Amino acid sequence: MTTPPPAGGPSGAPAGGSRAVPPKPAPPKPAPPKPVPPKPAHLPRVPRLHSASRETYVPGDGMLAWLPFRPTIRMRLTLLYGGMFLMAGVVLLLLMYFFVRQALHDVAPPSFVFGKDITVNGVPMTSEQFNQYLANRHDLASNSALNTLLRKSLTVLVCLAVIAFVAGYAMAGRVLRPLGRITRTAREVASSDLHRRIELDGPDDELKELADTFDDMLDRLDRSFDSQRRFVANASHELRTPLAINRTLLEVQLSDPAASPDLQQLGKTLLATNERSEQLVEGLLLLARSENELTDRRAVELSEVATRALEQTRAEAGKREVELRSEPGPAVVAGNGVLLERLALNLLQNAVRYNTAGGWVEITTAAVPGGGGELVVSNTGPVVPGYELEHIFEPFRRVKGADRTRSDKGVGLGLSIVRSVVRAHGGTVEATPRAGGGLTMRVRIPGA
Repeated sequence: MTTPPPAGGPSGAPAGGSRAVPPKPAPPKPAPPKPVPPKPAHLPRVPRLHSASRETYVPGDGMLAWLPFRPTIRMRLTLLYGGMFLMAGVVLLLLMYFFVRQALHDVAPPSFVFGKDITVNGVPMTSEQFNQYLANRHDLASNSALNTLLRKSLTVLVCLAVIAFVAGYAMAGRVLRPLGRITRTAREVASSDLHRRIELDGPDDELKELADTFDDMLDRLDRSFDSQRRFVANASHELRTPLAINRTLLEVQLSDPAASPDLQQLGKTLLATNERSEQLVEGLLLLARSENELTDRRAVELSEVATRALEQTRAEAGKREVELRSEPGPAVVAGNGVLLERLALNLLQNAVRYNTAGGWVEITTAAVPGGGGELVVSNTGPVVPGYELEHIFEPFRRVKGADRTRSDKGVGLGLSIVRSVVRAHGGTVEATPRAGGGLTMRVRIPGA
């Protein structure tokens, strides 16, 4: 059934005839963008250590950068309290010294006039000599009293300054105690439990406002993560089901002996495409799950994880004529066993698929000093340039020259999942090229 043409003739003509439609006015030219002022140049800042266990302190560019230790807020408040008390004491001492000196000057001895000479300590003196003698004795006594007053006042000031610094340090700790509680709760939330809250009691001041704001932020993050987990679960079901149905239909069609060769070839192509889509969906869902910080950590034996991943890779390695080697050593780490097994499996699959016939892949595990474990996967293969190493962990990135059309080499998410799992466990991953070709992947996972 065809749709009749409009009564007005061809598109663009009015309904009454074939008169030309007046051209629409040209849209006004957009105003040229305003020039963006250049950003001011800033001097490079010295990087600071943000880990919980600081081994060395790197001074910054603040007013207290000269200190040999890390200037915490408590230490700054202590210096502020003690410094203000010391300055006030010095000012008070100077004023007291000035006022006492002026008072002693005001009580100078009066002058005496005698008709004849007098004897003082066996020395005859006239009136002028006697008055000068009294003035000198008064100056000596005044200077001695002022020196004694200054010396004792400085001693008392130093003692009071020490007491002021100690009291200021204690008061600063009491004032900052809620802030320490906020920090400890934030550290626990970041490491394990997202359901923890500060719930700070006390007066309605700035610290309580900060704690309440932090609790509200945690509530929103908790709801967001719950929503993300539900979305991943629903997407996992909704995306896998149609792909599984397509695979079943294609396999049923391929099992039909009456199918023509062209239909058989088409079915095999569609089945390979469907399989690649399943791998892509599975990789994206696993990548989404592994991006979240782990909330439930358990003790995992790294050698057992490596052994299970090695058994799953043995068949594929045999097809590609790649030798598998292993040196499992005892190493207990804290994390999720399923994700760690997937990490080892991805590293082994990547080492097997990007290898050469007759090559080898070696996986080793060992404990590291200070707790935790190390998993190392080395393989032969093509030479990897050093400038490509910073990109191999990005999604859908492969080394230049690798075949991007073959589906048997994965979908480009293997090392991205490895990096996400390592980050979720708070570990590190390092890739270094081997001299004869191939890579050495070194993963370190902290212990409990």
